[in-house]
Amino acid sequence: MIKRFFKYIFKFIFFLFMFSIGIVLVYKWVPVPGTPLMLIRYFENPDEQIKHDWVPMDEISRHLQLAVISSEDQNFVNHKGFDFDAIEKAIENNKKGKRVRGASTISQQTAKNVFLWPERSWFRKGMEAYFTFLIETIWSKERILEVYLNSIEMGKGVYGAEAAAQFWFKKEAKDLTAYEAAAIAAILPNPRQYRANPASGYIQQRKSWIVRQMSNYGKFILE
Repeated sequence: MIKRFFKYIFKFIFFLFMFSIGIVLVYKWVPVPGTPLMLIRYFENPDEQIKHDWVPMDEISRHLQLAVISSEDQNFVNHKGFDFDAIEKAIENNKKGKRVRGASTISQQTAKNVFLWPERSWFRKGMEAYFTFLIETIWSKERILEVYLNSIEMGKGVYGAEAAAQFWFKKEAKDLTAYEAAAIAAILPNPRQYRANPASGYIQQRKSWIVRQMSNYGKFILE
């Protein structure tokens, strides 16, 4: 009985392992139709309409691509999914009792949003690291950013660049200006609380900071 039990456990784990690789391979080419967070939000707020329109990368403003890289993960094009310098800095600041933002990269955020659920636990973080490794291995940087920009929450019931551009600025994602893109990037730390338009004083300050970062960052190449 014990051997049979462990045999079933092994088969189940092997199935989950193969399924995880399979779904990552599928999403290398297929648009992500929805995320666990969208489902959770639906059950939390059944009356909240989900706005989510997938668009390819060439229909997302280059300004928005640069804005999220400049504000969320400036080493995105160089790291392999984990920014160890940022992690070390966050640990040091936490030891000093300073409140800082997490050191999650765009790759980690993509893994969490597409495959996992919003929970603070070591198990969830371990799964996040696993899926981050998978997408960095199987996907290109351009694909990771494309999925990220089409999947993350950008307002109440608003998911992805196209829905956000339509909701906040009544235009298509490809037509966003630098300041409009920066406004959307500015609310990402808490998109259900902050507004991209009209922006509060805090978001205006953060938007200006992001635009300066975009200017300093310059051009970027995704592979």
